Amino acid sequence: MRVAPFASPLGGDRGSAAEDPVRLYYSRKTEEILHKYGPGPRVHFHVGLYPDGPPDTTVSQDTLQQGLFRSQERIVEHAARTWGAYGTPPRRLLDIGCGLGGTSLYWAQEHGASVTSLTVAPEHLPVVRRFARDAGVAERVRPVLADVHDLDETRAYDAVYANESSGYTDRTRLFEVVARALVPGGWFGIQEHFAGASAWREFMDGYYRTRLGRRGEYLAAAEAAGFELVQDEDVTESVAEFWVQSMAWNTAELDRLRADPAARPGAWTDDRLEQSTIAHSRFFRLWREHAVETRLLRFRIGGGR
Repeated sequence: MRVAPFASPLGGDRGSAAEDPVRLYYSRKTEEILHKYGPGPRVHFHVGLYPDGPPDTTVSQDTLQQGLFRSQERIVEHAARTWGAYGTPPRRLLDIGCGLGGTSLYWAQEHGASVTSLTVAPEHLPVVRRFARDAGVAERVRPVLADVHDLDETRAYDAVYANESSGYTDRTRLFEVVARALVPGGWFGIQEHFAGASAWREFMDGYYRTRLGRRGEYLAAAEAAGFELVQDEDVTESVAEFWVQSMAWNTAELDRLRADPAARPGAWTDDRLEQSTIAHSRFFRLWREHAVETRLLRFRIGGGR
């Protein structure tokens, strides 16, 4: 694998690492993610699944935080189960856009996979290593600072996983490099949000520094690279509640900070909490109305088993 000193997840010409907006976004988000979704060792930064309907929001902040974590774990576990990982676990897995390593640790702990964890944020490398040690899987989780567009491996993985990270990529290039990196018969699992004709698409892309695509764009890029779509599950209905629970945590954090001016402020400021809450209220409406859809896609490359 060629390791890039900086990344250009949206494709196109590269600037320096210091100028890359996605790297800067995730680097600056690190403490916020740890404070809201931690403490670890499995820490996620993606939506969660609420298949049984909305839980109570008039509970303690700790209970809200635990509920967010459980929902995030639930969607990862659901994908793994429906994709057949419990019956045939991958021995070698590439986790594209691993964040603070929550999904990488999941695959290593629950399925015994040897995981290569790609991140664009150098600040995340020591965090992932520490969490992997804490979880007892340091020998099976290898965090790497790399640009997936430059991935140069052949038949190195049984599976590739991208949890809400494919939106930062050039989709044509993504499927090309993943097709080459997989063994024949290997699979590529994607959890992602797909934009419709909503006028809020530009707002969402700007907020998360991403570039959401349409389902058809993914299918065309996958077919051109030799993939077959074998599973496509719409989980939008069960995901929409995540935004409500996130807003409830934000409100609880604001209440905590305002109740005691001497309280340790943590990673979040009043302004950031208010900004996040307003954004998530908009997202809830978009998900509820299916203007944005969250899907679990699994593709298989030809040949092999």
